[in-house]
Amino acid sequence: METSKYTIKATRTKESKINEVDWDNIPFGRVFSDHMLVMDYKDGKWGEPEIIPFGDMGLHPATSAIHYGQSVFEGMKAYRTVDGDAVTFRPEMNAKRFRKSAHRMCMADISEDLFLYCLDELLKFDDEWVPKKHTNSMYVRPFMFATDGYTGIKPSETYRFMIFTCPVGSYYTEAINLKIEEEYSRAAEGGVGAAKAAGNYAASLYPAKLAQDNGFHQLIWTDAQTHEYVEEAGTMNILFVIDGVLVTPAESDTILAGITKRSVIEVAKDWGMPVEERKVTVKEVIKAIEEGRMSEAFGAGTAATIAPIKMIGFRGKEYHLPGVEKRTFSKKVVEDLDNMKYGRTEDRFDWVHKV
Repeated sequence: METSKYTIKATRTKESKINEVDWDNIPFGRVFSDHMLVMDYKDGKWGEPEIIPFGDMGLHPATSAIHYGQSVFEGMKAYRTVDGDAVTFRPEMNAKRFRKSAHRMCMADISEDLFLYCLDELLKFDDEWVPKKHTNSMYVRPFMFATDGYTGIKPSETYRFMIFTCPVGSYYTEAINLKIEEEYSRAAEGGVGAAKAAGNYAASLYPAKLAQDNGFHQLIWTDAQTHEYVEEAGTMNILFVIDGVLVTPAESDTILAGITKRSVIEVAKDWGMPVEERKVTVKEVIKAIEEGRMSEAFGAGTAATIAPIKMIGFRGKEYHLPGVEKRTFSKKVVEDLDNMKYGRTEDRFDWVHKV
């Protein structure tokens, strides 16, 4: 058996809260597991990771992340297979994206193997929190933020890396309505749109609230320069099936590289379905709906998984998509991904990682 080159300290909580959980009714992101992982960076290196009871933490009033926004995170899930194992889905891609985000935000680097070691150790420690019900999962939130107590604009010299977990149900419980946004922008070329930076989400809250006040679940963001091109949809990437072809905006420095989206694309190619990753215009999307050539539109993301879109709003008009029961591709692809995650079928891509 291979011995890890890392060591970890762990302190178990004196009183678990697991018996307080209603496993049939878990609100997304509001129920937290017993423990969290903490690891600090200073003097140019990472210290020893530590698992401690979940709880509040103290911060210096001048903590750099609060004032200057050096904060990045990941979103991932753990699942309980039919054989009873706890597994994660393509965690190495989260580790790579986390490093990319940290680099863009001028933060400390964390190696992929250290990231994955910390992840596995925490999940093993709180194994009983990974839901047994196959409509549920364990949401995992690794994140890092600057910790210098200093009111000056410069990269922090110290950082804290943490992971906590939440048993969760579905993020969206129904097909969703999206509005194409033309006034506000999520990201611009040369900016931090491709990084999973906390500030990106803060900037999206106000325009998203305006849309939600008008009956939409989320926005379809467009390019900042012309608002002519579709980019992504709030909490997820966006994909369309037009004339039997899977069409999605190509990754760029304004679009987050989605792991669920990439998995959908690879499954589609495995099935022999034509795939186009390219610039997608708003005009093309609306025209395809009007002419009945768009059979499906859906979001893809870790939290949302596959979220069917039933209506797209554009310039005060509603454009309705075919009913969910007619969406053969997205239904088939979510079943295929779930079957792999929960161990019901062969993991033919070697995507599932046993904790």
